[in-house]
Amino acid sequence: MKKLLNVKWLAALCLLSSFSVTWAQKAPVVEANLEAKALAVQKLFAERFGNPPINGVRLTPYGLYEVQLGMDLVYTDEKVNFVLDGTLIDAKTRRDITRERQDSLAQLPFDQLPFELSFKQVRGDGSRKMAIFEDPNCGYCKQLRKSIESLDNVTIFTFPYPILSPDSTQKVRNVWCATDRSAVWDAWMIQNKVPATLDCEVPIDQMVALGQKLMVRGTPGLFFADGSRVGGAIPKEEIEKRLQQAM
Repeated sequence: MKKLLNVKWLAALCLLSSFSVTWAQKAPVVEANLEAKALAVQKLFAERFGNPPINGVRLTPYGLYEVQLGMDLVYTDEKVNFVLDGTLIDAKTRRDITRERQDSLAQLPFDQLPFELSFKQVRGDGSRKMAIFEDPNCGYCKQLRKSIESLDNVTIFTFPYPILSPDSTQKVRNVWCATDRSAVWDAWMIQNKVPATLDCEVPIDQMVALGQKLMVRGTPGLFFADGSRVGGAIPKEEIEKRLQQAM
């Protein structure tokens, strides 16, 4: 009986081994086919919608093709006969599939940010870290600065992002050329104290290019140490929560 069981186990192992080898041989072919179909969908989509900037196309587990247009997502069938421009919801779990995917695409390794284009403010032990893209004439940025004025044990990297007006560029220049950039920035954003007019070498073009590269569409844009990001002046309580999650 024991000998018979050993024979059966051996046969099962042989079958499993054969299946593994077969699957290993087929896997690259399957992957290549999926990639080819995705490229075909991308080509059709571009033809029908005037060659928009497409960041990528992939087949979702839901049978639709996801087309990434910047940070926007739309969905289509294999023949690009129909396009869904909206939120995709998992009916069973009520999960917002579109939002989850956008959050995943938006993640960026925090330590890969070019901190030379920012100025740093350390509060308390500075153990928690966040980065903020701000325009000096952004009302929501000023609202955010006031709400986080009492935030403690945090290191804040401010990335000036002058995109709202020519005056934004001048104010960024004045702050960047100041001795204490963080103090002058807060004085303007929180207390409305206009920074003194100064002149020095300022990497304005690089600042704007960075925000565009990271697809920061508006200000404020917040980045956290775990790679997550969020746009808009979210409440201090939400920032505290995200800082803790990122630790």
